[in-house]
Amino acid sequence: MKKLLYYSGFIFLLTCVSCADDFLDTTSPSKLSSETVFKTSSMAKAAIMGMYGKMTDSYIYGQKLSVNWQGFSDIESNQGFTATAYNSTTSDQGAGNFYDDPYNQTTKWQALFQLAELASSAVDGIRNSPILESQAAQMKPLLGEALVMRSLAYFELVRYWGDVPFKEGTSKSDLSNVYIGKVDRDVIYEHLVQDLTEAQGYLPWLKTSAEYATVERITKGFAKGLLARVALFAGGWSLRDGNLFTGKDLEHHPTIPETGGYFVGRVKNWRDYYAIASQQTAEIIGNPANPHRLDPDYENIWKTVCGLQQNVNNENLFEVAFGLGNNGDIGSLMGYEVAGNSRYGARGFGGTYVGSHAYYFYSFTPEDKRRDVTLSWLNYTKDNVEGVKTDPLSVNFAKWRIYWMSSSYLAMHKTANSRIATGVNWILMRYSDIYLMYAEAESALNGSEAVNPVVGMSPKQALEKVRERAFGTGSAKIQAYDPDFFEAIVNERAWEFGCENIRKHDLIRWGLLYDRLETMKKTLCLMFDNKQPVKIFDKTYQPTDFPKTVYYKFKDAEYIDKSSLNYYTNLPASPGPEYKSVTWFPTSAQKPVSGTNKNYIDWPVKTLLAGTGLAKEYDYSSFLSSLTNGTEIQSSLAQYSKGNGNCYYRHFFAIYYEDIFESKGKISNSYGF
Repeated sequence: MKKLLYYSGFIFLLTCVSCADDFLDTTSPSKLSSETVFKTSSMAKAAIMGMYGKMTDSYIYGQKLSVNWQGFSDIESNQGFTATAYNSTTSDQGAGNFYDDPYNQTTKWQALFQLAELASSAVDGIRNSPILESQAAQMKPLLGEALVMRSLAYFELVRYWGDVPFKEGTSKSDLSNVYIGKVDRDVIYEHLVQDLTEAQGYLPWLKTSAEYATVERITKGFAKGLLARVALFAGGWSLRDGNLFTGKDLEHHPTIPETGGYFVGRVKNWRDYYAIASQQTAEIIGNPANPHRLDPDYENIWKTVCGLQQNVNNENLFEVAFGLGNNGDIGSLMGYEVAGNSRYGARGFGGTYVGSHAYYFYSFTPEDKRRDVTLSWLNYTKDNVEGVKTDPLSVNFAKWRIYWMSSSYLAMHKTANSRIATGVNWILMRYSDIYLMYAEAESALNGSEAVNPVVGMSPKQALEKVRERAFGTGSAKIQAYDPDFFEAIVNERAWEFGCENIRKHDLIRWGLLYDRLETMKKTLCLMFDNKQPVKIFDKTYQPTDFPKTVYYKFKDAEYIDKSSLNYYTNLPASPGPEYKSVTWFPTSAQKPVSGTNKNYIDWPVKTLLAGTGLAKEYDYSSFLSSLTNGTEIQSSLAQYSKGNGNCYYRHFFAIYYEDIFESKGKISNSYGF
């Protein structure tokens, strides 16, 4: 893939356009005014390219928004389950479990505000450019890109911090718009919808010109898709500070408790936002000029991006571009696990910065092709052969694999003594999301059978389009989904987007984050107990459905034959002499007659501690009374603190103390931080 020259553009922009060190600092190193920069289309383009470079910052998509801040959901875990750092208020791991603190340096918003300020400088500069109309073919698409990037920066700020300082333009020299308080997120969302509506009118479709031939540039499809995503969040649920914006008439969540003026709410005109999402996605799917298609092979999406290639079907609407050896940790911090000192080199690859578990694995239908692309119990060992991991709380996401990486990366990794930047792009939106957003929004407005004339497709047909790829054309499984269509959407988005930093935010806007987390945790404990039937998504498993032993054989001298693993069948004996075996979790989780194995206590304790910063308090005593070893588990669990002690559904980060101090009293933390 032709990579953007983000670095030169970035340096140029920082020396030519007013940029803040943080959202309150308006000093500029510039000797050239933005008026000068935007007098030519070539300089304007350089400024825009600089913003693409800023997106690779480690506190934006370089690491935080792609890896560290995925946090706990019902399908993802933050650096694995642990009983030590789960409630740390000085780390990403604690923040991922919804414990945060104003002094936590790992959850600062500075870089996102810098991106917003850069984008605002570009928007203002292009709007005031003397060549905006005379060179509209060059300048207006650049304006569209700047509007989208500003919207994206504020969208992430609102999703992670809630109500934040917001201004449409750049910081003024008299500081009149710098020291400002929090702005109501609903007002911010209104502005983002306006900006994105304007932007999509300026931008071309992908590959309609040489200038916009790569998904590393923002084009019409992504602008419309982002507008749909923003609209769904604008109409969705989130934690509110009723002490900050008093007298506001919002819909309150019917089941999530309110305390201290904090409540979960959404705007009463949420249907208007869903109509925007339905319209934008329908216009993408139904437009014959739209170049985006589903890649017929789900695995190929990830092979392609790992290999630094552009998807030939244009499945991806936009990718944040990274440079091999320069930046980007995609794959090296999460992915198929490779041990150090193997034939791939002294350094390992992949890992559990974001991991998963047996609950998510068993939520998949066995025939779903996405399962073994998304998850892997297998790992590559230092003995240069694959092995089978058996920890049910540490299943690796596998969309990024070392043997799919480019030959250039493999050569660098083989001799590396420290982590090498993979250069793998971060996919911000895929075409399957367009189908599923359309299915969700249109069904909420008009029902699952309604056919929107713009797209000529019903929500059910859109959902089944995604499922067709997962199961193959003609499969009876395509239409075998939850009869409650909303539940079907909730489940499908889990199977489609694992480890893409989508699930936690989906659950938040649906008002389901707490319920789904607790369901996952308690179900895992029941799976360990292995005495009762369990329901995982739309499936019910009997205790005997989980094998005591998993057998496997190799397809060659190095790699395991995945089809040989009996994940769903409890075999009475080995299928043959060529098979090896590992003890599976129903056996490993049982209390031993003798020995030091304490999985029967440790696994449930780690599971129940996960994500406990979300609610004010937790009490698992009643649930544990139903488990075989519940008394011992409860005794161990009692030594750990649980709950944030302040409010329910606290999914936001705290504002960093320096930003509060520098605001001159204009902003403060909410939600008990």
